[in-house]
Amino acid sequence: MATAIPKISLSSSRDIPFNRLVLSQSNVRRVKAGLSIDELARDIERRGLLQGLNVRPVLDDAGVETGSYEVPAGGRRFRALELLVKQKKLNKTAPVPCVVREAGSAAILAEDDSLAENVQRVALHPLDQFRAFRDMLEKGMSEEEIAAAFFVTSAVVKQRLRLMTVSDKLLDIYEQDGMNLEQLMAFSISDDHARQEQVWDIVAQSHNREPYVIRRMLTEKTVRASDARARFVGLDVYIAAGGHIMRDLFEADDGGWLQDPALLDRLVMEKLHTATEDIRAEGWKWVETALSFPWGHTRHFAEIDGTEVPLSDEETARLEALRAEQETIEAEYAQADEYPDEVDARLGGIEQAILALEERPLAFDPADMARAGAFVSLASDGTLQVERGFVLPEDMPAEPEEVDDAGGYDHAAYDGRDERIADDGGDTGGEGNSISPDVEPEEEDGIKPLPDRLLTELTAWRTLALRDAFASNPHIALTEFLHTLVRDVYWQTPGAECLEAYVREISLPVHSPDMPGSAPAHALRQRNEGWKHDLPENEDALWRWIDGLDEVSRMALLAHCLSFGVNALYERMPSYGPSLARSVRGRLVRADRLATALSLDLVEAGWQPTVENYLGRVTKARILQAVRDARGNEAANRIAHLKKPDMAREAEQLLEGSGWLPEALRTAVLDDQTQVETVTAGGDMEAIAAE
Repeated sequence: MATAIPKISLSSSRDIPFNRLVLSQSNVRRVKAGLSIDELARDIERRGLLQGLNVRPVLDDAGVETGSYEVPAGGRRFRALELLVKQKKLNKTAPVPCVVREAGSAAILAEDDSLAENVQRVALHPLDQFRAFRDMLEKGMSEEEIAAAFFVTSAVVKQRLRLMTVSDKLLDIYEQDGMNLEQLMAFSISDDHARQEQVWDIVAQSHNREPYVIRRMLTEKTVRASDARARFVGLDVYIAAGGHIMRDLFEADDGGWLQDPALLDRLVMEKLHTATEDIRAEGWKWVETALSFPWGHTRHFAEIDGTEVPLSDEETARLEALRAEQETIEAEYAQADEYPDEVDARLGGIEQAILALEERPLAFDPADMARAGAFVSLASDGTLQVERGFVLPEDMPAEPEEVDDAGGYDHAAYDGRDERIADDGGDTGGEGNSISPDVEPEEEDGIKPLPDRLLTELTAWRTLALRDAFASNPHIALTEFLHTLVRDVYWQTPGAECLEAYVREISLPVHSPDMPGSAPAHALRQRNEGWKHDLPENEDALWRWIDGLDEVSRMALLAHCLSFGVNALYERMPSYGPSLARSVRGRLVRADRLATALSLDLVEAGWQPTVENYLGRVTKARILQAVRDARGNEAANRIAHLKKPDMAREAEQLLEGSGWLPEALRTAVLDDQTQVETVTAGGDMEAIAAE
């Protein structure tokens, strides 16, 4: 005979006046979490009480009900109602819907009710929250109204609604716990459902399903909004032309990703060509346009002189007012440790305005312009770069041949070149170039030596930065100059020098694409232009001008001129030239001593590892070593399974901002200067080359 299943009885419910309710000491919630009492009160005021209170009769000492009820479960709702009563928005006798539990003597039962109500509660699934927000949006509520209704920020609503861009297939996978929320949010960066599903099919077969991998795969054919081309054109122009921008609401995206690179490049070239026509209308014989020109593209051009356009009366008054304001602010905060944010921002604005007024445009003779030209390109910061006044050798007027004087001085040696820091430009492959192109080595276990060409490129970068630091420190420049001269005069020491004392400009024919737009290159150009602008027109006047300079200016000019002779380049040496190899090693040792004295920091100079300038040029073992050194073993292990192109791209992102440098770019920090010649990055490069 079957046993009857006992039936349960539910507690009765009824309305109880609020003034007959008291908060129970058996409520387990002690710590504030989630929605505040104020917000809950406003929600009850807006939509009423959605959930009743759990109450028990209060008994006197004799066990008789007193007519009051304690609230062991629903304490936050009780306090919200209490706040509404205090605010005169709810009558103190207003009926409150309650579930009335039987009176019991065991207090633990009340605590059990409170604990069960809080523990058994399940937070709303993010997908359910998204669907609810979506339904409310479709019914006419704005994002701000939805945010206000649920006491969340508009950003939370936007993030949840962003899931509308994810394919239904992926939403179903997420609902079935096939992926986590971070992975789903990564897919929301794109609204291309077919591509989303394709990417998921790929990562689902891999053990690496990190969100950053998903984002990279979805943005690999896009252009960052911080790219120079995007900054030059402007996002508004790009969007008006029909372009689309992907945004990531869940991560910092630096402005997003432009999805149509072809459209962007067309807009860039259109804007450049428009600027070119404006420049051509000035009267130049020719104007060349390109997104960028190779390093040293003006090397073989002569240059015409221009005169600086004077300030107008209005500009002069404006400049004086800015300087006066600057002096007033600096005097006011002279004793302060730092400027307030708004004051610091104002000073920055004043400095920029002064700089814009002081950097005067040049005016050229129309007759000179008729045989000269200009280069128009895109600067690395996204601004238009115009270089005016360059003359082809065949367009230069013929000059009478000068006779060498008794001192043997060749007056034609000074060719008036624009950029003494320029080089042959680009990577040449013709005769006379002893640098062989990179050949991708076959992958082997362990660390392989760096390719010769890459090592030369890295040391070219270092040489340029070293020149800038050298030119900025006249004291060390003079010390190095005298040191080189003494060695030559008194010791007759053979071998290549780090500093070519007679200042033969050392060209940098092999370099990475990022070097022309680097901070050292910009600083050297600016310094060179400043001195060139001040130089007299003939030799006698030049001698008198130099003779009349104050000592600070003389030392600065000396350091600037000497900087062009700094040579810290690695060169591949043939096996049959041991003496030449020793000379190069000696050069690197002395170059490293100079770098240490100048506290040269290539990170501060602006170098950072990219696929193009390092990571795509070395073995996987070196890539992993770099990531391991900068970010630790865990980061290296996350990319260890990738193929080399993917590994290099991921490593570029991981190393960004880390301050990591390859051995060839590091500067030794020494306690004893006498150890420089044995413990240096030059020694590191020697070891690298010898591997």
